[in-house]
Amino acid sequence: MRKLLYPILLVSTVALAACGTTEAAAPAPPQPGTSGINITAQQNRIRAQKVDAVANLVPKAVRDTGKLTVGTTGNGTPPLTFRADDDKTVIGVEVDIAQLVADVLGLELDLQATSWENLFLSVETGQYAAGFSNITVTEERKDKYDFATYRKDTIAFEVKKARDVTVKEPKDIAGLKVGVGSGTNQEQILVRWDEQNKAAGLKPVEFQYFQNTTDYYLALQSGRIDAYAGPNPTAAYHVAVDGQTKIVGSVSGGGQIPADIAAMTKKGNGLAEPLRQAIQSVLTSGQYAEVLKRWNLGSEAVEASQINPQGLPRK
Repeated sequence: MRKLLYPILLVSTVALAACGTTEAAAPAPPQPGTSGINITAQQNRIRAQKVDAVANLVPKAVRDTGKLTVGTTGNGTPPLTFRADDDKTVIGVEVDIAQLVADVLGLELDLQATSWENLFLSVETGQYAAGFSNITVTEERKDKYDFATYRKDTIAFEVKKARDVTVKEPKDIAGLKVGVGSGTNQEQILVRWDEQNKAAGLKPVEFQYFQNTTDYYLALQSGRIDAYAGPNPTAAYHVAVDGQTKIVGSVSGGGQIPADIAAMTKKGNGLAEPLRQAIQSVLTSGQYAEVLKRWNLGSEAVEASQINPQGLPRK
């Protein structure tokens, strides 16, 4: 077992790289047994049964390999994709959902851990059949890729358990000290909210910026900030692990535009519809909900999988 440097952080660019920006690193996984979250190599993943009607839709070139080769960023952020306590096995919610999809399609999951940049290149060239790595649908990405959605892209507001705060709209953050990563989608959203508040005569937000997520959490615990706005998966994992904070509100990663996390495949290769139907199958059967519950991400559940929905706008 590796020595876990907690609360020192795993360096990650995945949490918000999904939306094209870089987020501060997320907390390293806790010691086994401290949170009820299994971070061992023995994951005992939730599995699904093959559905012939869906499996038969898989393009012959993929079906003949007997495998669903999936790219993901293995050194990412808990609970998305990260290394288990053996420092080798890639685990997380993205892996679990990819496994369910492979099961329904009657294919062996061939998981390939890679860099964020290589993931897109390898899907585009067909080296990987699909990417499952907290990938947000964008209009620009739809030029080269097809998408089948399976989670909401959400930003969460995290506060100390004792705080009586709810964040539903811009006025709820007026006058607060809010920690947020510089250059991230959530910063852009909150700056727009702050401008609306000031135009309405409300108190401005006092934004606080630190070097990494550990610093934000220390500031939250000490009262130097009132709330921290970050990716919902990171916040949900921290709430489960730390036990001293809570999520008091959320907003779409696209602000006023709904944002979706999706399986990504090469545009026009015929795999998007089988992926969508496989996701829909485990949505209906309940295994999908079990996976999200396992990683404390039930709030990001979708009601139905969609192909190529409206994505984040072009820059």
